[in-house]
Amino acid sequence: MHDVVIRGATIIDGTGDRSFVGDLAISGGVIAAMGADVGPGRQEIDAQGLAVMPGIIDAHTHYDAQVTWDPFCDPSPAHGVTSVVTGNCGFTIAPTMPEHREQMMRHLMRVEGMSLEALQEGIRWDFQSYPEYLDMLERQGVGPNLAVYIGHSALRTYVMGAEASDRAATEEEIAAMRAIVTEAMAAGAVGFSTSTHEQHVGDGGVPMPSRLADEREMRALMNAVGETGRGMLMLVKGSETGVPYLESLAAQAGRPMLVSAMRHHPSKPDQVFNDLRQMRAARERGARLYGQCSCMPMSMDFTLGNPYPFEAYGEWAPAIRAQDDADYRRVLADPVFRAAMKRDIETGVGARIFRGDWSKMIVAEAGLPENRHLEERSVGELAAEADQHPFDYFLDLGLAEDLRTNFATEFSNYDVEAVGRILADPENQISLGDGGAHLSFLCEAGFGLHLLGRWVRELGVLTLEEAARRLTSQPANLFGFVDRGTLRTGHAADILLFDPATVGIGVKRRLFDMPAGASRLRTDPLGVHGVWINGVQVADAAGSIDAGAVRPGRVLRAYH
Repeated sequence: MHDVVIRGATIIDGTGDRSFVGDLAISGGVIAAMGADVGPGRQEIDAQGLAVMPGIIDAHTHYDAQVTWDPFCDPSPAHGVTSVVTGNCGFTIAPTMPEHREQMMRHLMRVEGMSLEALQEGIRWDFQSYPEYLDMLERQGVGPNLAVYIGHSALRTYVMGAEASDRAATEEEIAAMRAIVTEAMAAGAVGFSTSTHEQHVGDGGVPMPSRLADEREMRALMNAVGETGRGMLMLVKGSETGVPYLESLAAQAGRPMLVSAMRHHPSKPDQVFNDLRQMRAARERGARLYGQCSCMPMSMDFTLGNPYPFEAYGEWAPAIRAQDDADYRRVLADPVFRAAMKRDIETGVGARIFRGDWSKMIVAEAGLPENRHLEERSVGELAAEADQHPFDYFLDLGLAEDLRTNFATEFSNYDVEAVGRILADPENQISLGDGGAHLSFLCEAGFGLHLLGRWVRELGVLTLEEAARRLTSQPANLFGFVDRGTLRTGHAADILLFDPATVGIGVKRRLFDMPAGASRLRTDPLGVHGVWINGVQVADAAGSIDAGAVRPGRVLRAYH
């Protein structure tokens, strides 16, 4: 008798092939049978009208820190995600010397919008080296399956200390980093991640360490991955980083490379298509470059207490360098600072998130009860009524409400026709859920459910079968997860059961359940009827099942 039998579901096997109606049986953590008559089960689920597909593989998360206090990696499993790849962008917490821990946490606070207090209270530092980190995760157990990059910024800091954000590495330092990459790959790293992106700034406004790497260093570290004959390269592309250069890196290393983040930006509407066109040409020449894209509009909730959308502007630097809260507030009120920022916003130099369109920034939640009438109105509209410059209105309101005003801005990837073109390219890798990062600003862990609801059911850009393939077997094949990503007899029972008529994501809610009472945004899954990881059910129609205790995932160390 099987452990579980799902009866009468539309079976979408993840390969892109046509779906069919049948039963699926789970036994001993694997798919035991599929078809018309699979035999009885201890638990039987009537799935008529529902669909079953492989669990979603989220190839772009930042759960490196959160997983040490929350092995379940909430909220990803409840949104149908059964495997996560973490350590993206080069921002990992392993390897880390004890004397660098505080600096590492402060960098993560700035670059990934993580609560410093949550990091300080929550991270379990039962490791120093990369292999020790993976060993710790295996001992504690994990909810979803977990694959981890060796991250460039952590690696540089481990070898170069405080100078990692200041200068190029010496030959001796490059050799030391290369040896650590080789060690990490032997221990089971999924690959090497890095960033050249200008928006990636750390504590005090310094560049994240990977941005100081020269071509010698990049080639040495990527070639170290290539010499193992396995593993993925991952890079967040800055505006000065050309695709031909990335092609040469991937070709020399002989490894595939995911290039992030291929979103559509209204200020440069053709850039993403030019990049993707060059990647397609590179693939035709034999280099395996793939664009990592998102199916969700890029929006962000933030307060002036943590103003991430403005931190790429050079003239915002005095606010970043403020010594304390009182000094920070003085900077925000300073007319000279305001005038410089207005000029910076108007020129658009450094604009990666907020680009000066005040009509797209709204007051999402007022900080004082008497200001509730301002909610859901744009800063541009409110400023016009007050006869103020929008930047002045924005700062004045935030200061008057003790930096508690919650603003929301939608800044990229919202053009339906353009995003549809990106998603329709069968080679682009859909992910960028960013789970574990920017928790007080956004929650996109449900990107896969959004793809199935918005882009399949509502807009018809993808078929259900193709959307499932892009969320499952495509990333599994890229990373070499040989027993996941498809519904096949003998494969791991990583399964999502859902209603195609209602699948999607619900409204955002703010929770205060992080370490140190820090807040996060969370969306509720819609249309999910069951999620299994290695045959263990972790979610049903009511949500996560005992998320604190269920740890059926595996640290994925085996791949090609």
